[in-house]
Parts: sequence; C-alpha cells; structure tokens
Amino acid sequence: MGKKQHQKDKLYLTTTEWKELGGKKYVPPGTDAAGFKRLPFDYCALSLQPFENPVCDQEGNIFEIMEIVPFLKKFRVNPVTGQPLDGKSLIKLNFSKTKSGEYQCPVMIKNFTQNSHIVAIKTTGNVFSYEAVEELNIKSRNWKDLLTDDSFVRSDIITLQDPHNLGKFNISNFHHMRKNLNHENEELKKAEYDPAARIRMAIEELNIKSRNWKDLLTDDSFVRSDIITLQDPHNLGKFNISNFHHMRKNLNHENEELKKAEYDPAARIKMISDEARDTLEELNREYKAPEKIVEEKKLLDKFNAAHYSTGRVAAGFTSTAMEPETVHIAERIEDDLVRYSYVKKKAYLRLLTNLGPLNLELHSDLVPKTCENFLKLCEKGYYTGTKFHRSIKHFMIQGGDPTGTGEGGESLWNKPFNDEFKPNLSHSGRGVLSMANSGPNTNKSQFFITFRSCKHLDGKHTVFGRVVGGLETLSAIERIETDNKDRPIEDIVIEGAQTFVDPYAEADEEVAKLRAEELAKEELEQQAKLAGRPKTEPGVYRLYKESGVGKYLNPEFSNYKRPLETPEAELGVSKKKKEVRSNFDFSNW
Repeated sequence: MGKKQHQKDKLYLTTTEWKELGGKKYVPPGTDAAGFKRLPFDYCALSLQPFENPVCDQEGNIFEIMEIVPFLKKFRVNPVTGQPLDGKSLIKLNFSKTKSGEYQCPVMIKNFTQNSHIVAIKTTGNVFSYEAVEELNIKSRNWKDLLTDDSFVRSDIITLQDPHNLGKFNISNFHHMRKNLNHENEELKKAEYDPAARIRMAIEELNIKSRNWKDLLTDDSFVRSDIITLQDPHNLGKFNISNFHHMRKNLNHENEELKKAEYDPAARIKMISDEARDTLEELNREYKAPEKIVEEKKLLDKFNAAHYSTGRVAAGFTSTAMEPETVHIAERIEDDLVRYSYVKKKAYLRLLTNLGPLNLELHSDLVPKTCENFLKLCEKGYYTGTKFHRSIKHFMIQGGDPTGTGEGGESLWNKPFNDEFKPNLSHSGRGVLSMANSGPNTNKSQFFITFRSCKHLDGKHTVFGRVVGGLETLSAIERIETDNKDRPIEDIVIEGAQTFVDPYAEADEEVAKLRAEELAKEELEQQAKLAGRPKTEPGVYRLYKESGVGKYLNPEFSNYKRPLETPEAELGVSKKKKEVRSNFDFSNW
C-alpha cells in the first residue's frame, strides 16, 4: 500500500484544489508572496503612474519630480522606505529613448524590459544596462561615464532594477501605501474636475481673504453682496429640472417657423436673408447639370475581338451599382497587341555618335513593345543631342536621358511600361542592348549597352537588341575615362539615328489591308442579303425573311402536304414472320 498513502500532498491536483485554488500553488496569507504587487520600472513609486521627469534616491527608487517635491515638503520622509529624505539628495535620471518612445540602453541599443538589469551613474544621472557597465567599466576598470566621459567611483553605480531582487518593487511594502500618506490638497484635487471649485478657490484667495473688492479682470469695484453663486456643490436644489416653472406649466416659446424649417426645405428658404436668397437664385440660373459621360463603344471585328466577354452581364446580375446587361459582348483587345501579332521581323537601325556609328538589331518579333518604344523615339529625334551619362569599364554604358542626370526621360506613351522577359534573351556577350529601369515595370527611355556578359541582370532588365556593327566604336566608348561618379570626362553624344527596317510600319499596312478585305467581304454579304440573290459565295444564301426562324426556307413549300401512307395489305405485301433462331423446346417447362 505504501507508507505515504494517507498524506494530503498528492502528486496531482485534486478536485477541491481546482475548484478553490484554480490549480495555483497555495500561498499562506501572511507571507510576502501573497501580497506582492509589482511596480514597473518606468513608473513613479509615489504616484504609481508612468514618469516623465524621473529622479531617484540612493537606493534606486524612482520618482516623478512633480510628485516627490510636494510630498517631501509635507512629510520629509522617503515614500518607499520611510527614512528621512532631503530633496537635494535626489538624482536626476537621463533615460535614452527609441523613436517609438521606449526606454533603451544608449550603449547596447537594447530596449529595457521588466527583466532587464538597469543601473544609473550617480554623478551624471545617465542610465545604462548593467551588461554595458560591467563589460566597459567594471571589468576594464575604466571609471568614466560611457556617454559624457565624466569620472566616477564604483560606489556611484546605483541599481535601478535587479531582476534577481525585486523586493523594492513590492507596492504593498511602500511606506506611503502602508501609512496612507496623501500629499495632495483636497481642494486642488477637486478643482481638477469641478469648475465651481476652481472659481471658488480663485475668488476666495484673491478677493475674500485679501479683502480686495475689485474685479479680477476689469479691476471694477464691487461689494461682497455682488458675488452671485452660480453653482454650489453643497446646494444643488436649484438644478432640479422637474421644479422649473416652464416645465411644470409646459410653456413653449419656440418659433413655429423655426420648428417647421427642421423638416420643410421650403420653410428654410423663406427664413433665409435676402442676400442668401439672391445667391441661391444666381446659382440656380448658372447651374449646369453635369454631363453624362457616355462610353464610346468601339467597333469590334475578328482582329480585336477576344474569345472571352467583358463580364458585364455577370457583374450587372450580381451588382447593385451597375446597370444590368443582357447581351454578352466580346472583350476588346488593344490595338497595339493586334499590331504586335503581325510583327514577324526584326528591326534594324544605326545610332550615330560623335565617336562613330553603332548598328543595332532589335528583337521586335520577341519583345515588340520595348522595341517599338526605342525605335519610335529614335525616329522622332528624342535621343538626338543626348549624352551617355554613365559608363563603367568592363560593365556597361548607359544613356537615353535628355536631362543627362540619370533621373529623367519619358517613354513613347508618356508613362512607364511593363517588362518583357524572354528566356532566350539573355545578357550574354558584348554589345547587348537592354532597358534601364528603377524597379519592376518602370521602363521609360533610358537604355544601356553591355561591355561584357551580365547574366545577373536577367529577369531584372528587358533585353531588346544587340550591336551587330560598330564594335570598334563601342571599344572607343569604353576607353573614355570617367570621374568618381562614373560620368565620362569626355562627352559621348548621340548625334542622330537612321532606320533601315521598320517592321511596325509593315505590320500596320498588313492589318489595314486585312481589315479592308474583311470590310469588303461584309459589304458583299450585306448586298447579297438585300438583293436576295442565290448563293454566290460560301456563307451567302438567299433570304426569304429578314430575320427569325425559317428565314432561309422557301414559303412555296409551306402548303405542301405529305401523302398518306398506303396500307401494306392493299399493296399485296405480306409481312415477314420473325424467324426463331433458337430450336429449344419450352413445352416441357
């Protein structure tokens, strides 16, 4: 059975312990642990509120200076220990704060918590973590303040908080809490929330007690009987609303017009001044209703009509803010995307610089938008007269900024456009033409040409061409010396550009030609419908009605009746008997 079978100290929590103690360890009521109430380190030990201007005593108890001074004037003892305390022995503390207002060690840049070991230097009042003082002062015997370099001795180190000795933070042991010492003036405390008390104190101090019978603001003379009590907290009977005469007699002095104007706009207009009425009339004369913006529905054809709809039918069905739609309309593909699908060739152009020409091949069949931006800017002379503002030997040269600072430039569409990354276009080799940017999808007009492979730029900058001629010009550009900001000492200027092959113009011509053919075909079909001609081309049939079911059916056959079927017996046709394929005899079953 065991020797300790009858003892009360079980190895588990009993039902009674869970019910009465909540599973906690039982603490006798007379012990210190039973009444321990922890004061945070950043709270005043007197007001028990966060401090703003902290001071401390020799034992490291922290007080708010606005609280401790009146207390010492009244009681002349330490609020925590109860020992005599002189205000001159208090030490002003200098806490370091973070941007968010939390206290920290200025040396270790570590926030103070309830478990930090915090000390202060008596001679300077600077507050540090004990780890900083131990490592930089005590162990190295360097008795100088870590911030101000002022000398001190070891006894000047005051412990503000020791996580292994928290007895001084026990609020229940504070002298002023045990003796219930209150240093606040009751009249002053009441004046914080009672305006009448503040007025009473002012008049009592400045008029009655001093017998100065003059107004405190205007200096006009008066006698004591001229003091009228507006509110006396000891006599509030006159503030009883139920005793008011007009409430008991139900006397109503409200203007009927004002009351009516609360809910009648016409009544409000009658009561306004003449000036306001004239202003309203002028506004009514000059007011113009806002014009309704009608969205222009652009025509769709087989080239720019997507295989999916705009989604307005579903949106109008589920949304209360949109007008309902009942017809599915195909989404319109942007004209540029239509054009780009017909760009099948590469573009070729020449950049003319003051050091020689650079022949460029643009991958317009792979990255059409980026290539069109560069090609069209060259054609309209956007790059003419611009300088290459950045050059790094064995890396790249950058240009395309009219301001020459590296922060300017606009795209062909006056707004940044998206990146176009292709797995088969890489920054490999010398003379790769790529777009400069300031982040994802921020391409404008600036570009750069590589002096060597830069595969670390893949997926970050759009490759859209390469140098196919004029590599000696590129070498001459690379030899130009630069300053400490990678700016060439000698100007490298783009003097112009010549376009040899422009696939975009060819694509525009092809799209226009195909659309013209499609339009002519539609006109031909329309004419065939109106003329009622027989089928002349695939897809064109004779119409007998303008629309609806049966528009292609000839009405002459509408009265045709199918002849009744003649019975087979009259025709002398005998029905064939079904052959029985099985010879099994079922008669015995």
